[in-house]
Amino acid sequence: MIPFYIHAIYIIAASMFIVGIKWMNSPVTARKGNQLSAMAAILAVAVTFLNPSLLHPALKVDSPLVDAWLHNDTLRWATVFSGIFVGSLIGFVMARTVKMTDMPQAVAIFNGLGGGAAALVSVATFLGMAQHIVLQGAEESALSIVLGTLIGSVTFTGSMIAFGKLQGWISGRPIRFPRVLLMLLGAGAMLLAGYVVVASYRHGGLVLFDRTLFLGAFACALLFGIGLVLPIGGADMPVVISLLNSFTGTAAAFTGFVLGNNVLIIGGALVGASGFILTGLMCKAMNRNLVNVLFGAFGGDGSGASVAGDGGTELETSVDDAAIMLSYAQSVIIVPGYGLAVAQAQHGVQKLAEILEKKGVSVKYAIHPVAGRMPGHMNVLLAEANVPYSLLFDMEDINPEFEKADVALIIGANDVTNPSARTDTNSPIFGMPILDCDKAKNVIVMKRGRGKGFAGIENPLYFLPGTRMLFGDAKKTITALVTAVEEA
Repeated sequence: MIPFYIHAIYIIAASMFIVGIKWMNSPVTARKGNQLSAMAAILAVAVTFLNPSLLHPALKVDSPLVDAWLHNDTLRWATVFSGIFVGSLIGFVMARTVKMTDMPQAVAIFNGLGGGAAALVSVATFLGMAQHIVLQGAEESALSIVLGTLIGSVTFTGSMIAFGKLQGWISGRPIRFPRVLLMLLGAGAMLLAGYVVVASYRHGGLVLFDRTLFLGAFACALLFGIGLVLPIGGADMPVVISLLNSFTGTAAAFTGFVLGNNVLIIGGALVGASGFILTGLMCKAMNRNLVNVLFGAFGGDGSGASVAGDGGTELETSVDDAAIMLSYAQSVIIVPGYGLAVAQAQHGVQKLAEILEKKGVSVKYAIHPVAGRMPGHMNVLLAEANVPYSLLFDMEDINPEFEKADVALIIGANDVTNPSARTDTNSPIFGMPILDCDKAKNVIVMKRGRGKGFAGIENPLYFLPGTRMLFGDAKKTITALVTAVEEA
């Protein structure tokens, strides 16, 4: 029995989580929200050590070796604190060393590790309960154990595949295989797990025979996670990461039911719900439904319509000409994309905007919800460069401003500025809301080369008469542009 004061502190920690998430809703308070949530996590972990069942475990197991470890305080606590130390060290090093361009990969790994941990806790709990032929009362936990295992397993392998795609270890193009195989894996996992749950109620506990079926469901879920993400193209990774984040929270909540831990239940439910809401918003921003994202095999396969504008050619410009155009403009809208992140050019862009403002130019930033490789990717990059929050505008707020803008400066944002999304019914991104850069008086596009965007389709914006292409590494080009604007 967990003492009342531990539950009370768990409620306080959960309340801190809720307030922290609320603060994260605004860039102005996001840092405080993150810090408050971290404090809540530390509080929840610290008070857990006061749990009498942890201090004095009464559990008996069949394995003499495990039983000896369980009741040897020195070994038990050494194992616990070793895990905390190693995990904290890895987290600290990653937080200090991971580049902003690699943040989507880091988020994918964290999602996967969270889901994997939840699955392993559920598996270990099941195997511990099922070590006897029948364990009375265990049927009450069977459903939570099974759901925590299945969801956590899918999250772990799915997140690892997402990481591989983002890191470039696995092709960003959809990797197709017979859809019936995915259906069989999903059905197999649910049928085996369902039998274990039903059998637990029939026998009044978890039975030894069900161990093999349970591990079979576990294996099917792991393979299902791989099969679920492999056919999804790179352009859909922001949605996938958001969905997997929701899965992680849901798995953690079920783990909370398994362990009888209220803070895990509340915290997991918060993450699961917020992740699912964010997934819906991301799908809305792409004008697609979740089923199409998961099973449409869209993005990065190059199979979409290739449109070459009016049949013309891309018109290039020089740094000096671009500098003159920017210096004598009254209004400039900067559109950041993944090219900005890859080149780590956010500090140069901030410097450029600062110089333009000193010259009396109005500068704003247009943020598309799915620009980059994860939700909020551009906001994080620009915040790192100390770009004022007041200059960041969401798509629905900034789109009316393009018609009045003298220059739209696009840095690597290919797909989210593609006008074919409005008019070309054959385009795979048809119907997706985009930034109305083509309505600006002049457009400057900074790209590394002449390749297509992550969705693998041509952008007719590049062939319009008012568009000029500025090829090269964004960081080097921005640095040269800063110097040229200062001298203009």
